[in-house]
Amino acid sequence: MELQSQNLKTTPSLSLEKFHISEDYGFLLPNPLKELPDYYRPWMEIANKLPHLIESHQLRAQVNKMPLLNCQFLKSYREQRLAHLVLSFVTMGYVWQEGETAPEEVLPRNLALPFVEISRILGLPPILVHADLVLTNWTIKNPERNLETIFLFPGGESLHGFILVTVLVEKAAVPGIKALVQAVNAILQTSQDSLLQAVQQLRLSVQDITRTLRQMHDYVDPDIFYAVIRIFLSGWKDNPAMPAGLIYEGISPEPLRYSGGSAAQSTVLHAFDEFLGIRHSKESGDFLLRMRDYMPPSHRAFVEEIQSAPSLRGLVLSSGNGQLLTAYNQCVEALAELRSYHITMVTKYLITAAAKAKGRKPSHLPGPDQALEERGTGGTAVLSFLKSVRNKTLEAVLPQSD
Repeated sequence: MELQSQNLKTTPSLSLEKFHISEDYGFLLPNPLKELPDYYRPWMEIANKLPHLIESHQLRAQVNKMPLLNCQFLKSYREQRLAHLVLSFVTMGYVWQEGETAPEEVLPRNLALPFVEISRILGLPPILVHADLVLTNWTIKNPERNLETIFLFPGGESLHGFILVTVLVEKAAVPGIKALVQAVNAILQTSQDSLLQAVQQLRLSVQDITRTLRQMHDYVDPDIFYAVIRIFLSGWKDNPAMPAGLIYEGISPEPLRYSGGSAAQSTVLHAFDEFLGIRHSKESGDFLLRMRDYMPPSHRAFVEEIQSAPSLRGLVLSSGNGQLLTAYNQCVEALAELRSYHITMVTKYLITAAAKAKGRKPSHLPGPDQALEERGTGGTAVLSFLKSVRNKTLEAVLPQSD
């Protein structure tokens, strides 16, 4: 897998730089670090051996012996993001080491205290989020410029592929993100030519995201995703395997509940929805709004900026510009097609794989209950949620005037 450079000029009124979004990499953290200062070696030694420690059932014992370290020596933003990535991976491994039938319900203070501390510094929750698993967990191997992950759970090549295809999806979104900025500025400057070009570019980017997502089939085995990978992305909110939540020792005597990793934590489609004026049902909309709390604050602020910008949909309706109306509708339809394809993928990797796993399992062995099988890693009843989001996207298509 190779990372190509993308170029599209943006105008200055609304800028990506203000929101710490990269012109080259979008919401991906540019050039993530792979090493922390030497003081944090105990964390790194565990994180670098995570698949082995989990598979050999040694991770919890190793974490319990870990010294309690302070976050004060994390000086740069990229060091802080790497620390959150490291501690989130170790936390997920610690909780789910023995699978979903025997989760650990107390996170020890030598892991809980620094994880909550770095989470507060970054404005992120103390759980693995999309910003960890994908946005911070990639590097480029020279000289071939091939993509590589930094940390893994058990899941081998399938997990490697799952993470890196998602990195490429984020990269494919970059021209679309830049087109959003161009479009907002074009509306502010009443430049219909620039606006039309930007909306057309956004459609191309959405179509490229869908094409990129198709690579998942080449790299990710559905049975491994369902039986192994999915567990380590699961959270402790709306999860029947951990109904009470997780106690963060030294933080709160009561269990805390956080959602697991979810594609809904990617800022890309939130920004596209706000720009296109797509309105979701109350239940789906509430979940999507909650997922914004799992984004880096600057990315969340970007979505809010798009939300508060002049309405593209209103302009399309009032302008009488047939070309713009067509471009808008094609963009909405491309987004609905992306969401339909996501439904196809979730059906393959979650629903069908769950049924196959159930068929293989002897009835006397414990396994995930029905409620868990039908939920995504973020805790939603996944198919009804995705279908609602897709259908509401299609409802945004505007009637063509004769």
